[in-house]
Amino acid sequence: MGYVADRWHKKKPGPDEPECGEHKGLVASKAHGKGKRWQARYDDPSGREITSLHRTKAEAEAEIVKQEAAKQTGSWLDPKAGRVTVGQFAYDTWLPSLNINSRSRTEYEGILKRYLVPEWGNREIRSIKPSEAGAWQQLLVSKYKLKGTYPNRVSRYVRGIFRLAVIDRVIPLSPFESIAAPPAEEKATQPPDVAEVRQLIAHAYDDRWAAMIELNALTGLRSGEIRGLRLDRIDFLRRTMLVNQQLVYEKGKGLYFAELKTGAGLRTLPLSKRAVDLLAAYAQKRPPRESGPGEGLVFVMADGELIGESTLDYALKSICKKAGVGPRHWHELRHHYASVLIGGGENPKVVQQRLGHRDVMTTLRTYAHLFAEAEERTRDVLDAAWADPGETASEEESPQQGGTVPESRRQISVLRQVSG
Repeated sequence: MGYVADRWHKKKPGPDEPECGEHKGLVASKAHGKGKRWQARYDDPSGREITSLHRTKAEAEAEIVKQEAAKQTGSWLDPKAGRVTVGQFAYDTWLPSLNINSRSRTEYEGILKRYLVPEWGNREIRSIKPSEAGAWQQLLVSKYKLKGTYPNRVSRYVRGIFRLAVIDRVIPLSPFESIAAPPAEEKATQPPDVAEVRQLIAHAYDDRWAAMIELNALTGLRSGEIRGLRLDRIDFLRRTMLVNQQLVYEKGKGLYFAELKTGAGLRTLPLSKRAVDLLAAYAQKRPPRESGPGEGLVFVMADGELIGESTLDYALKSICKKAGVGPRHWHELRHHYASVLIGGGENPKVVQQRLGHRDVMTTLRTYAHLFAEAEERTRDVLDAAWADPGETASEEESPQQGGTVPESRRQISVLRQVSG
């Protein structure tokens, strides 16, 4: 016979359902006479009825007890929820949950299409095992040939998908829970020092590039942020700069202004006197356009058009060649700004806020070696302060570690050269 184990609802049998003295509330199921003849029926936490078929009465009752206990402890999961495919959950649930702009969404979709969907797109999300999670991470390097920080980056996105699945009670545990992420392998940055930045400024073949190089060294703006900087974002009286937009390029859309990728990117930077004087002099010499695509921008091309990222990079490489120094990327001027803050004794949290990093761990990971050098200088200062007379070595006998700020070991001198 096929019956329903309905002890929680204690549903009265219908007119066509036989009574069963053996168990109150048991009724014949549609699976009568088949393999799974007992149906467990209970309500989920929202009151929606859930049913499942089992071979024996004991199994059906055990299922009800299990699910009711899970509801009481807050660990209940919909048995059918984990049947959604990895691809469906990633595109339909995870992506819409992210607070990102259209450019970032396009980037994320590309990562899913290239590295996740080919491997797991049609798999039920509940079916992915930890061993498979670890093997998939290895494929990022062995099969897809990703290098540097990119395997870690791709893995972080996919881990986020499974983490959300746990939060949404789709799966009980992420398969990545005990699997270490690929190492970030951040390449130690060797930013230009003050002397090199001065050299680049001196050899700039246009005052536009000279001003942008110097301002970036004094503010640490990203390429899109300085190219999208508007004069009305500068408070000359309070000596601050509001960073709230960037100029970006997207295939099929061209150059356009966009919000910053993260809330942390939105920031107000304190400006040094040198930066304020630079901006004031440049704005007086080249007032912002009152119309056109470059309306209100501090920096535009000679014809008023927007400055593309590739144009800026090409200009910097040409200046490096003219100055007789190795090729530099624009982002390295941002690293220079960070190195000066760290060398001047700023704590990691302040550096994070000035750079607009999402979290302080990004800052520590990127500039770990610079913070280590700063810590070593702290030890030198303490040792020198407490040394017995005659024990302190001369400055010439203690070369600057790393060469980040080579013009002086004394922090106050370094800061004067940058902001004086």
